[in-house]
Amino acid sequence: AQLVESGGGLVKAGGSLRLSCTASGFTWDLYSIGWFRQAPGKEREAILCSNSSDGSTYYADSVKGRFITSRDKAKNTAYLQMNNLKPEDTAVYYCAATAPYCMRTYYHYSSLYAYWGQGTQVTVSS
Repeated sequence: AQLVESGGGLVKAGGSLRLSCTASGFTWDLYSIGWFRQAPGKEREAILCSNSSDGSTYYADSVKGRFITSRDKAKNTAYLQMNNLKPEDTAVYYCAATAPYCMRTYYHYSSLYAYWGQGTQVTVSS
């Protein structure tokens, strides 16, 4: 079972990027998807989690209104659309899968996620 991310890169402040997270080897539909990021010298931060059952999504304040997640179940792929990027968004971004659902009060606990992607670097220049 694995998650594979893609789509990272270098972008100027104010720009946009879309990350992809493709799953294989497990029942994708049963898992909710979280996105995390880790900046150099900082702890890993949960930025959102989206429930598979109803699409309800919890966003961290740091990305609310700028980042949007979506999911194509037919392609076993989740997406993270990142708009109005800021230099402080620079980090390695990870997708992760948790079953069966995530909740507002604890989606940020990384230990709850069974599968993780390898991470993709996003760098935002000023």
